[in-house]
Amino acid sequence: MKIFSVCGITKSGKTTTIEGIIAELVRRGYRVGSVKEIHNEGFQIDPNPASNTRRHRAAGASLVCARGLFETDFLYPEKLDMDKILSHYEGEYDFVVLEGVNDIPVPTIVTAHGLEDLREKWSDMVFAVSGRIAHVKDSLKGTPYSGTPAISALEDIQKLVDLVELNVYERLPNFSPKCCTACGCTCATLGSAILRGEKKRGDCVADRGVQLKIGGKTIKLVPFVQDILRGTVLGVVRELEGYKAGEEIEITF
Repeated sequence: MKIFSVCGITKSGKTTTIEGIIAELVRRGYRVGSVKEIHNEGFQIDPNPASNTRRHRAAGASLVCARGLFETDFLYPEKLDMDKILSHYEGEYDFVVLEGVNDIPVPTIVTAHGLEDLREKWSDMVFAVSGRIAHVKDSLKGTPYSGTPAISALEDIQKLVDLVELNVYERLPNFSPKCCTACGCTCATLGSAILRGEKKRGDCVADRGVQLKIGGKTIKLVPFVQDILRGTVLGVVRELEGYKAGEEIEITF
């Protein structure tokens, strides 16, 4: 599953850009999901304290599901971290686009009115510029951002989605630097190096060796945990008839 973000200040063209990208990705045959970050502190999807779902939550339910005729909504009484949110999309979607999300290091398109907006939202993960600024020819020429393509989602959506296909890689595990820097990078610095062409997605050590799936969903394991599982399994199976060194071992239960 590939993840990317579209970030920008209010009215800079974020949602218009995302609409165009989603429509073009779907036209190309991809399954696409999205996540919208809402910064309004008063936002609640069900604000009515007398509603049945709010009464369920008030009674102590950790997760409430409201199923209607045309949609199903899951209500968590907390703000989930982005990795947990994305776990709901794993295995079901080819691309997930995040709107206004900036707490996870993923390839990013910045939308902007002008250069000041770019300075506010810029990071090492930016691979394209869009929004209002991209409607002005040579808008980035002679600026620190001149090496980054500026493409209007309204005028050239196919070219913008070509860049999405080219630059957005399979999701990195987003491990804490305290848990894993086995490739010589953090997940954030590896991601930016991939975008610069200095590293490859396959350089992530966490994708090698031991793979764990629970309920069909892949559980990311830091190399240290992989080594523990590998050593435990090998300690048992190498004593069994049929074991051959170097062959793949599969355990399902």
